[in-house]
Amino acid sequence: MKPLRLVFVTRRFWPLIGGSEKLLGNLAVELAGRGCRVTILTARWRPNWPARITFHELPVVRLPPPDGRGWRTICYMRALARWLTRNQDAYDLVYVAGLKHEAYAALRAVGGRVPVALRAEKAGRHGDCLWQIEAGCGRRVKERCMKAAAFVGPSRAVHRELQAAGYPRPRIQLLHDGVAIPPPRSPKIKAAARAVLGEANAALEVPHWAPLALYAGPLHAGKGLKHLLVAWGQIVARWPHARLWLAGDGPDRAALQAQIEAMNLGHRIALVGVFDTVDELLSAADLFVLPSLEGDMCLALLEAMAAGLPIVAGDTPGNRAVLNDGREGLLVPAADAGALSAAIARLFEQRELASRLGAAARDRAAAEFSLAQMADAHVTLFERLVQLCHVKSQGCR
Repeated sequence: MKPLRLVFVTRRFWPLIGGSEKLLGNLAVELAGRGCRVTILTARWRPNWPARITFHELPVVRLPPPDGRGWRTICYMRALARWLTRNQDAYDLVYVAGLKHEAYAALRAVGGRVPVALRAEKAGRHGDCLWQIEAGCGRRVKERCMKAAAFVGPSRAVHRELQAAGYPRPRIQLLHDGVAIPPPRSPKIKAAARAVLGEANAALEVPHWAPLALYAGPLHAGKGLKHLLVAWGQIVARWPHARLWLAGDGPDRAALQAQIEAMNLGHRIALVGVFDTVDELLSAADLFVLPSLEGDMCLALLEAMAAGLPIVAGDTPGNRAVLNDGREGLLVPAADAGALSAAIARLFEQRELASRLGAAARDRAAAEFSLAQMADAHVTLFERLVQLCHVKSQGCR
């Protein structure tokens, strides 16, 4: 079979990088390394941004962005549809992130001439299935989405929601997210990462012997970060030199900064901002903490597992899907600062336990959630959809 020619459609992309955008970019680069030709189609969120860029040598086309106020969203959808229509001979399949406006526009433009696969991004109250119920245009979008060649659920929770929403079960595929598996951790790698980060930013200077915990992800209420700060106040009472880094951005950033200052922990907790990649942060840390109150499995958790970090996480369905308590990490009740503090203290104290949990987490990530496995599964699906579309088109002649 000839190399696949793919178009990835995502509303947000670099430099607006969240977990979904990062994962889609990593998948695109991995597929390109296997000979696929991938074009990324996204929105142009700033007028001074160029309409075309390259991302790891992949072409990225930016279209006029939506703004949630009706007319500009319609213009964005029309621009997306026009591009797909004009270039329909240059690609074999369209892969859309989300079951929202982009999916509607892509399916309307393509009209069955090439397969369109839709990736449902999230489960629960922030998920695509609930959006289709609550949004004013949601029902119409869902009717159009039903015409897609396949629906990808990246987790069992999303997979179940797609089924419950009435999407055709034979076309729903469970394709787990995947991450690159880095070399095993070592004291030398940790020391080097801390040195590099400390040189780049004085706020990230940490002695090689000081305990360091890391959170990476959005800064919003559902992540339980205010409880983590309370827990960290108890940690520094026992380990005065321990540090906590919060990597990411979001609506709760100002409130978290105010809480840190009110607790007089500015010298022990740093809001380190957004990084294109958290590889060095993970290498520098001794522990990964994810005090989630809700939500599906997140990419940062998989990255921490792949890095071999011991993990303390909120006991939510999404976290339980990839971590067994006491085997690959420690799960604690949601919104319980005392339990969170106790679990962190346990891993700081019991080095052998921390090492065992980190190794088990890395083994599971390599066995079940590697980027290579994710790419294999997508290539298999894409090739099948393209071949099926070709057979149908031949039968219509």
